[in-house]
Amino acid sequence: MFSKALTSAIVALAATRMVSAQTFTDCDPLEKECSPDAAFGKNGVSCDWTKGDCKAFEELPGTTVSYDGKGALFTIEKESNAPTMATHKRIFFGRVDVELIAAAGQGIVTSLVFESADLDEIDWEWVGGDNEQVQTNYFGKGDTTTYDRGAYHPVSSPLTTAHTYSIDWTKDRINWEIDGAVVRTLTYEEAKGGSRYPQTPMEIKIGTWVAGGKNSAKGTVEWAGGYTDFDKAPFNAYYKSISIVDYAGGDAPCTDDIKEYVWTDHSGSWESIKVVKGDGSSDDSKDEQDDSEDDEETTTSATKSKTKTAVKTSTSEEASSSAESTAEASSTPVSVTTMTTVSATPTPTEEATHSTTETAEETTADGSEEATTTGAAEPSTIPDSDGAAAGVLANFGRVAFAGAAAVAAAQLF
Repeated sequence: MFSKALTSAIVALAATRMVSAQTFTDCDPLEKECSPDAAFGKNGVSCDWTKGDCKAFEELPGTTVSYDGKGALFTIEKESNAPTMATHKRIFFGRVDVELIAAAGQGIVTSLVFESADLDEIDWEWVGGDNEQVQTNYFGKGDTTTYDRGAYHPVSSPLTTAHTYSIDWTKDRINWEIDGAVVRTLTYEEAKGGSRYPQTPMEIKIGTWVAGGKNSAKGTVEWAGGYTDFDKAPFNAYYKSISIVDYAGGDAPCTDDIKEYVWTDHSGSWESIKVVKGDGSSDDSKDEQDDSEDDEETTTSATKSKTKTAVKTSTSEEASSSAESTAEASSTPVSVTTMTTVSATPTPTEEATHSTTETAEETTADGSEEATTTGAAEPSTIPDSDGAAAGVLANFGRVAFAGAAAVAAAQLF
């Protein structure tokens, strides 16, 4: 048992080092002064990609997305393809609902990612060889010292059938939902007493990437179900629609024009984020905001969630290979039996901000000034090289190595 535990720790450490060399933020507010984050505020987003593009999203370098009656088409034809779009404006707590059909294909990953400048992160991930479940994950401040944050959730034919996947995020808890049914809840206290709870302004990224490429790490390939057979390309994901609602530091949809979110110190706490209104005024005290519901700088007391059920599955911060909990969800065809597993997509902030990648040119993960490693002349590609995965990481952060350590560690037991 001791040897297995020791080996598991070594695997985890190796995965941490592997990923930290490739994930970056161009300005880490935990360590230096950074520019404010542009805010959505009351002007949220409702995109119907079956009718064409949506100006709230920007195609990242090397990406070309087409549109038809099924929605926004993200296509992968070879290993270096990683089509990605991002908002660049941020929500400071809020709700996102996305309707999509994930890409089928062994080793192909479809993602919805919330990510902040200090490497807070909330994810949905679909693996193209698994037509029975979807994965959720989160990170706080890029901390990857534990590998028990991920969870798996059953869903009917996600690679061929459109479902609506939601994240409802407040300062107190995160709900992940499938077709309106809550399949997982993470509370503030469950994330190391709140110290690793995602709580800073987030941009929204969507897209697909190759985890089963010949240049991918072995653990990543195993997590993704094996190597990708590009003779079966193209691999297509359709994002049909998305709704983005900004709570602007509160617990319900914001009703004010919000200009930006300002980092007032290096703590990375939600209390340290100053909400600046469109007229230049600001809320200097989150405590006062919470105490006075009638103050003009508070948000509305609208319904916090439009969920149909309250079935909940939470992960524990104690490392474990797996745990199961089941529940019945009413008024929905989705089964909510959920298996929680160890998971890892690590990137410590300290290394990610200052390290120079060993396998590719430096890339960034901050949404305000996104930069991906790309020199490709054709759409939706990054260079064909041993560093191809680095460009993917620039788009998706720690998602790109989800389960790399967990798969290897789980096999030991």
